[in-house]
Amino acid sequence: MKKGVLLVNLGTPDSPEVSDVGKYLTEFLNDERVIDFPYLKRKLLVNGIIVPFRKKASAKSYQELWTKDGSPLLIYSEGLTQKVANLMGEDYSVKLAMRYQSPSINGVLSEFEKEGVSELIVLPLYPQYASSSTGSTIQKVLETVQKWENIPNVKSISSFFDHPKFIDCVVNRAKQFNLEEYDHVLFSYHGLPERHIKKSHDNGLPCDLKKCEVRFEPGMKYCYKAACYQTTRLLVEKLGLKEGRYSLAFQSRLGKDPWIQPYSDVVVEELAKKGCKKLLAFSAAFTADCLETIFEIGVEYQEIFEEHGGEKVTLVPSLNDGDDWAEAVVDIIKEA
Repeated sequence: MKKGVLLVNLGTPDSPEVSDVGKYLTEFLNDERVIDFPYLKRKLLVNGIIVPFRKKASAKSYQELWTKDGSPLLIYSEGLTQKVANLMGEDYSVKLAMRYQSPSINGVLSEFEKEGVSELIVLPLYPQYASSSTGSTIQKVLETVQKWENIPNVKSISSFFDHPKFIDCVVNRAKQFNLEEYDHVLFSYHGLPERHIKKSHDNGLPCDLKKCEVRFEPGMKYCYKAACYQTTRLLVEKLGLKEGRYSLAFQSRLGKDPWIQPYSDVVVEELAKKGCKKLLAFSAAFTADCLETIFEIGVEYQEIFEEHGGEKVTLVPSLNDGDDWAEAVVDIIKEA
């Protein structure tokens, strides 16, 4: 009996056509952990306002990054899965699923059930834990597996934001750039509403949104913002960056509610206005290049930067399907 290993990434539309993008956004944004409003309010907001008004613009963005082989996120995730499978050996069955759209978690878990795996290890490919990403993925897996007749041992890996091999892989991507040639370095992470951060502190302790900016404590493991700051501290140390040479910010906000700050687009604009000409950007909340890295940072932030006097925003590639990243994933899995 083999052990099952399930790698999960966020997901991607089946094609960049408006209909497929709309289908993807509908499934994604109706997740109660993503938009944590009461059921009726969420349905009206997502299905009546957000998706109808955003799907055409989102489809246009996807069309710009789509390759002849398909979605970069899916291509890189499939490549990584194959490499991990080869490294894990015959005692493991390694498969890929997407939290939203294809290949679906339900479909892939059905394959594991038919194989009769003795154990299931779930690794969401998000370095920092967030209820709306890792939490949603693990919940979906558990809801499905609990219906099996024979339920195996299930082990989920909730985060790896400070794992030495993960940090080393990000640093490896930076080695192709001469950091001294850049005026500033930006560490841009996916944003979350402030209420999500505060809800993660449901152990009775008050959430001080500023506390995690200055230090990391063991009890902060499930605080997304704290984990992002700790990832940055570890990268800054490895890269030898001095204070004032780098910034941390959060991108991809949606709606009018306050999201965790500072905002990446605002920071990019401010840096350009201060005379910054060359900006190097890391996206250490993403392990595979996708819409948020290739288009949001590489295209939209480039336009903002130029508009306010900057010259070039250079994106450090994500870990994608690199050999070193595949080896790191194997280490993370086996340590679990």
